[in-house]
Amino acid sequence: MNPEKQNILQFKSLVKRLIYLFTTIIFLVIAVFLFLFFNSSITSWFQNSDTELDSLYIEAEKKVLVQNEMAKTWKPADISLITDATLKEKVEYGKELIAHTAKYLGPNGSVKKITNGMNCNNCHLDAGTKAWGNNYGSVYSMYPKMRARSGQVENLYKRVNDCMERSLNGQPLKEDEKEMKAMIAYIEYIGSNVPKGKEGYASGIYDLEYLDRAADPAKGKALYDAKCASCHQVNGQGILAEDKKEYTYPPLWGANSYNNGAGLFRISRFAGYIKYNMPLGATYENPQLSDEEAWDIAAYVENQPRPSKDLSQDWPDISKKPVDHPFGPFSDTFTEAQHKFGPYKPIKDEKKKNEKKQS
Repeated sequence: MNPEKQNILQFKSLVKRLIYLFTTIIFLVIAVFLFLFFNSSITSWFQNSDTELDSLYIEAEKKVLVQNEMAKTWKPADISLITDATLKEKVEYGKELIAHTAKYLGPNGSVKKITNGMNCNNCHLDAGTKAWGNNYGSVYSMYPKMRARSGQVENLYKRVNDCMERSLNGQPLKEDEKEMKAMIAYIEYIGSNVPKGKEGYASGIYDLEYLDRAADPAKGKALYDAKCASCHQVNGQGILAEDKKEYTYPPLWGANSYNNGAGLFRISRFAGYIKYNMPLGATYENPQLSDEEAWDIAAYVENQPRPSKDLSQDWPDISKKPVDHPFGPFSDTFTEAQHKFGPYKPIKDEKKKNEKKQS
């Protein structure tokens, strides 16, 4: 083979090797790039998947916990199981009075005209049977009992009349009146499945954790207008039913609402009440308000004008006043404003210190 042909073959061989080497390098670069890209994507995918799975697991766990809690809640004794016809009639009438108080005892009542037009049902939801709806689950089991507000042992007659005079801003019923006896019979019967001295689970009102700040009426107004006004109206006066005898949605302030002696006038009570019951349709399983929203709405509502009651005989021992009772005198140095809106933790801490000193 002549030298010229040999050089040509060697050159071609070198070119082939260079092309192979160049192709190999390009392939390796592409492979490394693809590896890094897909490795990052896969890692990110797994991380996102783990986060989503964790979130789903937490939600499922919460759901199970809530379901377990609800399974323990007090359920009213079944009225349909009453075999005594006289008792059944009385209990059913009592339920009707609780659900539609104003039709019988309101401004246009058929029996008496002694209340503001609200129904007991407006504060004690589902005729006093809803979980955390200010229900009657523990009323019969815990009464008679000593109440610090009056400084006396109170029976159910006194307790019902407290609501008549405070929440319904009306006049008391006599113990022997048919309506009083019927309401007592209803409350006693539906709570008869709770042992004496015990409290039914999810009875009354839920106790919300105190905020680290004061509840804010200004924030509450914006929330009220957005979440509450469609039912209770911007002016807080509620909506009367077509028959003009009771409210479809009750007034939250003003002349026809509860007075300043009612339990729900305390911000902690109102906040706990609306947390798991409002807006309409909210439940313990499916609340629609955050804790802060509930506190702020309560501050706004309770800052509005309403009827007043002589409270001079309430809390004979002022050291027993709740931290959010908004009227002095107090056994501490905090202002009425702080007692009304908070923050309550400093008041609670001082109260505990004073109780320890006295014990």
